Order: sequence, then C-alpha cells, then structure tokens
Amino acid sequence: MPRYALRIEYHGGPFAGWQRQADQPSVQGAVEAALARLEPGPHTIAAAGRTDAGVHAFGQVAHCDLEKDWDPFRLSEALNYHLKPQPVAILAAARVDDDWHARFSAVERRYLFRLLVRRAPATLQRGLVWQVKAPLDLDAMRAGAAYLVGRHDFTTFRSTMCQAESPVKTLDEISIEPVARETAAEFHFRLRARSFLHNQVRSIVGTLERVGAGSWSPEDVKSALDAADRAACGPVCPPEGLYLADVGYPEDPFAAD
Repeated sequence: MPRYALRIEYHGGPFAGWQRQADQPSVQGAVEAALARLEPGPHTIAAAGRTDAGVHAFGQVAHCDLEKDWDPFRLSEALNYHLKPQPVAILAAARVDDDWHARFSAVERRYLFRLLVRRAPATLQRGLVWQVKAPLDLDAMRAGAAYLVGRHDFTTFRSTMCQAESPVKTLDEISIEPVARETAAEFHFRLRARSFLHNQVRSIVGTLERVGAGSWSPEDVKSALDAADRAACGPVCPPEGLYLADVGYPEDPFAAD
C-alpha cells in the first residue's frame, strides 16, 4: 500500500482538537472522512502532533496508506474538494517510504503563539490570537524566557493530564518578536523542540505574559521551573493564539514542492 505524507493547515475553532472523537468534530475525523470518499475505508491517519481544541496549524503533518498509486498533486486536490466547506486544507502531499511515520520520524516541532495587546475587542483576528489589554515589557519577557531554554524538568509547565513518560525535555529555542500593526501591538512567541509536553507552550506563554505585565519578575520564571510543581506555574493561556507551525524531518518529504 503506497504511503503518503500530507501537510495540513486548519482553523482549530470548530474542532475538539486533532484526535478523532466519537461524538465531536475533529481534524483527524474530517481528513479520514475525505479519504473515505476516495477509497473505501476505514482510514486511520497518524499526525506529528495532537493539537488541542481551538489550536490551529499551518504546518501539521500526517501520513496515510492508500490502495491506489495516487499522483500526490491529484491526491491533495481531491482531498481538498471533499474537505469543503470545513476549514481544513491539504497544502501538499508526497509519496514516502512504507516505514516513514509522521510522528516517529519527526526530529523537530515548531510552534507559534500570537498575543495581541489592545483594549478594543479583536474583530478581524478574533479566534486567531490571545488578546490582553495591558502593555507588555518585551525585555522582561525575553529575560524570563531565557531561563527555559535547554534541557530541564518541565513538570511545572505541563498539564496534570500529560501522558509523557518523562517531564524532561530540551527546549531548543524561544524567541519573542514584536509585530507592527496599525491598530495594536502583537507579539509572536516561537518555540522549537524535538517534542513538547501537553500544554507546555500555553503554560510557558501564559507565565511569560505575567512577566511582561509586571506581575512576575524574570527570576520568578526560574523559581517556578526549579520548583518542578504544577502549582508553581503561571496561568495557562487560551488555545486560540497557538499554531503548529512546522515539523522537521531528517529529509523533508515535501522538498520537491
């Protein structure tokens, strides 16, 4: 059975998350239903990351096995036709080796978090950013983030429902950049690691927002990390500002695109 990698973009708002749900809409369920329109199912696809309800992606990667030897471009076009009108799009498809796996072959994941600062309600960006009203200190947030880079026990910054065997992860990068907007300030948090714990990104960004607002000092982030205690974490920010931006592999299956 030929195996195909799929690069997927979606708006997480209407979905209960990536993972298939028995009684709620999911991104996985939407793609599998589209595949069933092309070939008899059932189909089960695997993804690089299981995003939560409300989380978006423009770089999710999944793989599927099909009976027919599809031209990758025609496969992506056919899936996009059957995915309409749901906010899910196949950006690219590629034939991969039979042992290639969207999750286990990945060596890096990148997330983007968008934080909007303004008092007026978000309209055009509603559901796509986390909005706060108070100004934020960029230098303070960067100073706090610096304590989190590297290999640490991230117990403080993971959900109590996290199923990972170990809380120890290596966070390769956190960058925080301001984005000029005509009507507001926006900050982009970019995080890069081989893998992340459940709620790790949202826990980190929520904590750093407290630093930017002046409620925490940058050194408080180090104290929270060292505590290895979920109770020491700052607030977990909402999901709508979070995007799975990219997944890295030893060889990019979509390089030809």
